[in-house]
Amino acid sequence: MTSTPRRTVDAKPAAGSGWAGGSRRALGRYGEAVAAAFLTLKGWKLLDRNWRTREGELDLVAQADPRTLVFVEVKTRRSVVCGVPAAAVTAEKLARLRRLAAAWLVSHDHHAEVVRIDVIAVTTGTAAGRAIEHIEGVMP
Repeated sequence: MTSTPRRTVDAKPAAGSGWAGGSRRALGRYGEAVAAAFLTLKGWKLLDRNWRTREGELDLVAQADPRTLVFVEVKTRRSVVCGVPAAAVTAEKLARLRRLAAAWLVSHDHHAEVVRIDVIAVTTGTAAGRAIEHIEGVMP
């Protein structure tokens, strides 16, 4: 996977979205809440969350600016012992995300000059408590 600039920062998730070491599903929901808060703090407008079809799910759909629509895959891990979260986004996963993005665009009759797929990797077990890495424009 190739990418554009990476940035690691800390952001607070929405109230009531805390993760206290529960299930994988709870960890995933926590990571999505952190990612949504991170994007909102950047001034992005969230258009959709957890949009599903038979083929899969889009975690977040956001408007980065008036001409840019971004489909965001969120990967959350407790640690990097088994690898960084973004490494879980394979070429196969990206191909599925592209198909899902196309389906979302058709179902919402949405048009944008720029459409891209980003990955937000959230790691909860860092010395600072958690880390967020935003990888813009991922490619296989």
